[in-house]
Amino acid sequence: MPPHSDHVRLSGLIFWGRHGHLPFERELGNRFEVDVDLVLDISRAAEVDRIDLTVDLAQVWEAVRSEMEGEPCHLLETLADRIARHLARMDKVGSATVRVRKMFPPLAGATQGIMEVEVTRVP
Repeated sequence: MPPHSDHVRLSGLIFWGRHGHLPFERELGNRFEVDVDLVLDISRAAEVDRIDLTVDLAQVWEAVRSEMEGEPCHLLETLADRIARHLARMDKVGSATVRVRKMFPPLAGATQGIMEVEVTRVP
């Protein structure tokens, strides 16, 4: 697949998940946000206005949802990797960058905060 500079992005996808290293994180769950940046050639799809020539965003969302609601992970790194690998295997995708944010992580003394991991995977 030739290099592409086209990007398709989904930002601020919100999920409730039971990911985390601490037992109470797995029991109570937490709010997570996910951003997806897919690199692919969308020139032909844009030219002829056909969804079958690009990535279907409903399928992308479903892939993210299935990983977020699937088997819990101890690490955000593992969760982001699973999502990115899933997306990178989709037809037409040249690479997938995924950012996963855990909202209000259990940090000593912190009442607000965000933990974030970003990974990029290629097929």
